[in-house]
Amino acid sequence: MRSSYVVQLDDEAATLFLGEQLAAILRPGLTVFLYGDLGAGKTTLARGILKGLGHYDKVRSPTYNLVEIYKLSELYLYHFDFYRLNDPLEWEEAGFREYFNQNSICLVEWPEKAGEFLHAADLKIWISYSGTGRIAELKAETEAGEQCLSRWQKQVSE
Repeated sequence: MRSSYVVQLDDEAATLFLGEQLAAILRPGLTVFLYGDLGAGKTTLARGILKGLGHYDKVRSPTYNLVEIYKLSELYLYHFDFYRLNDPLEWEEAGFREYFNQNSICLVEWPEKAGEFLHAADLKIWISYSGTGRIAELKAETEAGEQCLSRWQKQVSE
């Protein structure tokens, strides 16, 4: 059975902080799927991850471009948002497959819109509304994802 954790996010600052924590455990080659309703905080979490990786410039939502590319030292981070895809074949035709490799980290919002063309995630994160805040559920889907969550759990326990 794969690990799963639930985190209470009281506000935007808590979502950014979770992203910064996750940045410390992510490794090249990982794919992270981000789920949640519009406005739930997926892009805010991505912003926190990028900040944790040392990116301090503006982070735009990739909703209209489908992907925002960040070069961080030797690492490429690709932040995808497939909300606007009408057909999974659009993902295949866009040539995104090459971005998913052992030298990059891919954060994917609305992965279900890419259908079967998108390979499996190492980590899945669901962000949902809870009262005046949010809840994030983190779940490992692969051994690499399991290792990440193990490192994260150690980090937050210290």
